[in-house]
Amino acid sequence: MSTPAERYAASRARARWESTPAGRFTASLGFEPDPFQLEAIEAVQGGAGVLVAAPTGAGKTVVGEFAVALALETGRKAFYTTPIKALSNQKYHDLVARHGPDKVGLLTGDSSINGEAPVVVMTTEVLRNMMYASSPTLEGLGFVVMDEVHYLADRWRGAVWEEVIIHLPESVQVISLSATVSNAEEFGDWLRQVRGRGDAGSLRVIVSEHRPVPLWQHMMVGQRMYDLFVTDGTRADPGTDGTTRVNPELLQAISAAERSARSEGGWRREDAGGPRGRRGDRRAKGGPRGARDDRRGGRGSAQGRGPRPAERGRRDDGAQSMRYSRGDAGLARGSLPGGVASRAQVIDRLDREALLPAITFIFSRAGCDAAVQQLLGRGTRLIPEEQGQTIRALVAERVAEVDPADLGVLGYHDFVEGLSRGYAAHHAGMLPLFREIVEELFTAGQVRSVFATETLALGINMPARTVVLEKLVKFNGEEHAPVTPAEYTQLTGRAGRRGIDVEGHAVVLWRRGVDPMDVAGLASTRTYPLRSSFRPSSNMAVNLVAQYGRERAHELLQSSFAQFQADRSVVGLTTQVRHNLEALEGYAASMVCDRGDFREYGRLRHELSELEKKAARTRQAQRRSHIGEALETLEPGQVVQLDGGRHGTMAVVVKGARGRSAGPEPTVVTSHGRVQRLTVAGFRDVPEVIGSLKIPSHFNERSPKARKDLAAALRSTVREPVPGQRGRDRDAGRPAGVEAQVEELRAQLAAHPCHSCPEREDHARWSARWWKLRKETDDLQRRVSHRTGTLAATFERICDLLSATGYLSEDGLEVTPEGQRLRRIYTELDLVVAEALRRGTWRRLTPADLASVVSALVHEARGDEPGDPPTPSVEVAEALGEMAAIWTQVQSGKLAHNLTGDRELDPGITWMVHRWASGRGLEEVLRSGDLSAGDFVRRAKQVVDLLGQIAQAADEEVAATARRASSAMLRGVVAADRLD
Repeated sequence: MSTPAERYAASRARARWESTPAGRFTASLGFEPDPFQLEAIEAVQGGAGVLVAAPTGAGKTVVGEFAVALALETGRKAFYTTPIKALSNQKYHDLVARHGPDKVGLLTGDSSINGEAPVVVMTTEVLRNMMYASSPTLEGLGFVVMDEVHYLADRWRGAVWEEVIIHLPESVQVISLSATVSNAEEFGDWLRQVRGRGDAGSLRVIVSEHRPVPLWQHMMVGQRMYDLFVTDGTRADPGTDGTTRVNPELLQAISAAERSARSEGGWRREDAGGPRGRRGDRRAKGGPRGARDDRRGGRGSAQGRGPRPAERGRRDDGAQSMRYSRGDAGLARGSLPGGVASRAQVIDRLDREALLPAITFIFSRAGCDAAVQQLLGRGTRLIPEEQGQTIRALVAERVAEVDPADLGVLGYHDFVEGLSRGYAAHHAGMLPLFREIVEELFTAGQVRSVFATETLALGINMPARTVVLEKLVKFNGEEHAPVTPAEYTQLTGRAGRRGIDVEGHAVVLWRRGVDPMDVAGLASTRTYPLRSSFRPSSNMAVNLVAQYGRERAHELLQSSFAQFQADRSVVGLTTQVRHNLEALEGYAASMVCDRGDFREYGRLRHELSELEKKAARTRQAQRRSHIGEALETLEPGQVVQLDGGRHGTMAVVVKGARGRSAGPEPTVVTSHGRVQRLTVAGFRDVPEVIGSLKIPSHFNERSPKARKDLAAALRSTVREPVPGQRGRDRDAGRPAGVEAQVEELRAQLAAHPCHSCPEREDHARWSARWWKLRKETDDLQRRVSHRTGTLAATFERICDLLSATGYLSEDGLEVTPEGQRLRRIYTELDLVVAEALRRGTWRRLTPADLASVVSALVHEARGDEPGDPPTPSVEVAEALGEMAAIWTQVQSGKLAHNLTGDRELDPGITWMVHRWASGRGLEEVLRSGDLSAGDFVRRAKQVVDLLGQIAQAADEEVAATARRASSAMLRGVVAADRLD
């Protein structure tokens, strides 16, 4: 029990805390902050930057929100940056609700609301562009919150995060919020170096691996769910210490399912022979709910059910799995091949177990849409009809701006039907407005099941009680690859809503090829290093030279996280080099000879040894070549001498080697009756033909009797050679030139004073060690030199290219007027755009024409789009031809300066964009191409963004055309998802 003095001191400390900004902020939260949140908040209040790495849903954003509150309280500005527009919109609404619309603004690619407010939410690219433009909005900036800072590993956009971190004024506190990464300390060390001069107190690294909502891992085999892990015969609590292993009941269930599939010789649908589609639902449309429930075991039935997960806790009976009882065999198998549960069966099961809302990750857009259709066909309803009617009214209000003629093309009716029943798809191919509606309804708890691609895991705050993974393989843009531990953690991190759920659940569907040990490895791995994707670009180079000068820009690039990691990666190598150099000095001392310079003598011996090895390798290659040529010429019936062995010393060729692409491997039968292929590796010398034998026309090499008879005929017809006797010289000797070099080196050795030293061989052993270690050290030093300074060297080559093309002065120290234009172009093909503006390629174009050709700069086909699309007009075709010529010249320049080339122009949607910019309807536009509505809208917005850059960089004629083109594009569904 505390003393009165201790209670008084505690009261005083509590009063002091409550009087601080941090105390007032935490008191307003409505919940007790976690220790990592308090630690970070105190660090920010103390003036330090922070890196907070914690699992999804742990509450990292509370730290960013405190920085916003502190900025408002202290009269400074705060920028809250996010990687995507949807997250910016969500955070804008959150901050407006807390601080009011007059204090919060929003800046994204297509939205600008109260941009001069003291708190502005923006995408990271917007902040980068403001910094390069020296925007006056930056004045008074005190805090920058970088949400999802681990995006700096993104291949395409990651460099933006590093640019912002490096170039922000030192007076700005940076609050970096990241998912859990294994190298958070390394990232923190870099942040200290670039933001706080290496001072440990300038930045605090705060890592929390604790999930506020425990996550249970399961696998579903058929329609039964099993815990993935057990500990000492009971369920494994998340984070339990001790011996945890994969659930043996799960392994038994999978073995039984595999045996069942093999014994049946195939599979049969649960409803085989019944109708398909919507008619396949065995209850009448609008019929009583109990019909479906009775058929599947009953929503309210206790048959085969343990307690619901939320009620269950640890089972007193020691049960290891959340599953149906063994007697409930009728519900064990799913209706898909191998007994896998269908999507409708999975959702039904989760619904019965009170595990909704759920996100089912399907790594296919078509699969997400098909899942909704399957549930509609089955008549599944997850919410009451009255709630569905409310949703219909809300959706109708949200889509009021969309042309009614476009709604049918967009699949609106099935979309709203699924929403009114409590489920929906969510993927990048959907209209952005539709995705926003799904996000809002799911976050509000009005949608119970979402079928999504992995993009949902990387975006907005949209947690669920359960996450389901249909497969553990996904297409990464180039190939179908296994899900990585980092991706698995990101996906399953959505499970468990803080303040709502007692526990979260991750469910992996078992199907053939899914190993539970692999799933266990994904679920238990905690190594996800953050790797920089930073690469200099032409736009970055001119902006850095303009802002800081070339020398200072060079230094800034040396301070990037990419270079930091590269330099750190050679620390071990440089240490090894240092140790090797010390050892070389010791070896040199040990081979000192009083007769002369033994290092020189050792060099001669080393050169002689290397020359003889090289000659031996040359002879070996020539020998193999000669053997291969001889094998290629062998014909059926020829008898060749073998090198001996237990299979005989000769063989007769039964099938020649001609026509074999893998190499010359004629088929033979040996004198012992064995069939084998002759290979180059099987001969020490060129094979000799020592006779011939007629092969019977009916000979079958697979017949033992035929082989035995042929071997007997071989032995009786051809005299068996004596093993080891060959008719040709095995050693063709060294080439004359090499022989002369060898003799010269031997003469130099014999004439050297150290040759007569009685301790020559002892010295020679030290010399051999010295030369071997010298070779290893040279290799290490080459690796070090390749890794250090790579980014700065790339920057210098880019500057040389820009000087040669007139964007920098001849000495590369100043930005030219053309370079000032390039500063405003942020697209990947920045030099192509700048050259097109300089040459007047787009001066003759109409707004629709300009939008069309600009689409070729932003579009990248997904791989299944037609490769030769029509061209909308002669003017567009001519402009695309000129742009292609510019692209070729730019690539030639990059190649000449040893720089990586750019992707090619892609005119795949020029026709679609031209029609849209000409005022055509969405149905007609989509009919003229293979893009989904969502993909088209996203590409259209990218076109609008680049047109805006062109309007800033071009002369007045093209700039006016770009502005009109942008207005023509920004209509209908393209403008519908802009924030009101």
